Amino acid sequence: MSIETDTAADIDGDHVEALATEFGEAIAELPVYQRFKETKDAVENHEEAQAAIQEFEQIREEFMLARQTGNASQEDLRKVQQKQEELHDIPVMSDYLEAQNELELRLQELNEIVSEELAVDFGQKAGGCCED
Repeated sequence: MSIETDTAADIDGDHVEALATEFGEAIAELPVYQRFKETKDAVENHEEAQAAIQEFEQIREEFMLARQTGNASQEDLRKVQQKQEELHDIPVMSDYLEAQNELELRLQELNEIVSEELAVDFGQKAGGCCED
């Protein structure tokens, strides 16, 4: 490659990176993202929610270990599900999960718009193998 071509490639790359930065900043300004961030912060600062998250994670981890060793029972699964329901019933947590779902739907829409121009799904991690 010549120096001119390298410079043109750098300018194009810089332009794409600048557009990507603007895109990220625009997403961060969306009301759906702002709501997600607010509800996430609320969960992180809510003692009851944090205690319930820790309890759920511990029970879920114990269940996963029991399942790996073939010692998990239906009762163990019900206990995990019950703790998850209790966690989701905490108002700040249910608000967060709703906001997270709304954000994921919006990001999926944006991914589809960007992906229309590409030969690959923009939002998926590029792998070493083709997908059907």
